[in-house]
Amino acid sequence: MSKFRTLEISDPRFESDNLRFMTVKSPNLLGRGDICIFVPHNISQDQTLPVVILLHGVYGSAWSWTQNAGVHLKVNAMINRREVPPMVIAMPSDGLWGDGSAYLPHHGYDFEKWIAMDVVDALEEKIAGVQKHSPLFIAGLSMGGFGALRIGAKYGFKFKGIAGHSSITNLEQMKLFIEENVSGLEQQDPIDNDVFKTFQRFHHHLPPVRFDCGRDDQLIEYNRLLHRQMMEGRIEHTYGEHAGAHEWAYWAEHVGDTLRFFSKQIKQ
Repeated sequence: MSKFRTLEISDPRFESDNLRFMTVKSPNLLGRGDICIFVPHNISQDQTLPVVILLHGVYGSAWSWTQNAGVHLKVNAMINRREVPPMVIAMPSDGLWGDGSAYLPHHGYDFEKWIAMDVVDALEEKIAGVQKHSPLFIAGLSMGGFGALRIGAKYGFKFKGIAGHSSITNLEQMKLFIEENVSGLEQQDPIDNDVFKTFQRFHHHLPPVRFDCGRDDQLIEYNRLLHRQMMEGRIEHTYGEHAGAHEWAYWAEHVGDTLRFFSKQIKQ
């Protein structure tokens, strides 16, 4: 029995570059949500593959990581070079609210549970190699970094590793990008508005964490602050700074760092 009223998936005969597409009617979205999925070649139903959920930033959707960064081509090349094991990459939309949902519950929708629950359940139902015991990871860029770091911490019992690139670290930073009123996104519990506060609350079951940011990125000082806070709070993590700004060229280059980081967690 499916957990969803409707779940449409693309026909393998018409897929290309290992990509397939899924549209799910989600109870948490009160409607349909899209997922773009990279699935390696020649995977059987009884195999168990790691799964990486990649979250996009503001203005984007399920296609963003593939069509702006070619992440599916990068992953395939890394698998062929044995840099990472065969893995499924799931790239869901954020729910398409306004300029960006922030992956939080608001306005009657639960964009957080769409990612943490519905996306995972849909993958288990329809994608070969995705099992209940598949190692699960989550990462994202900008607003997607905010979502990945928060959701990965809150659902640390599900995820084996979490990562962010050029991450928004506090909900107030959404003002830099969206035209909607940020106050409408604010959560009653302050831990849901700030990544470090989320980490503090859930540090006892926090998965391995990595995040990075470009030195010319408008979010660099916020990421440096999060790094200092975690150092002072003795919360273990990996942090990096590199040349680059808040742009796809940066994310396309450094998403491989996250995939290699996740691969190390599988081997441990």
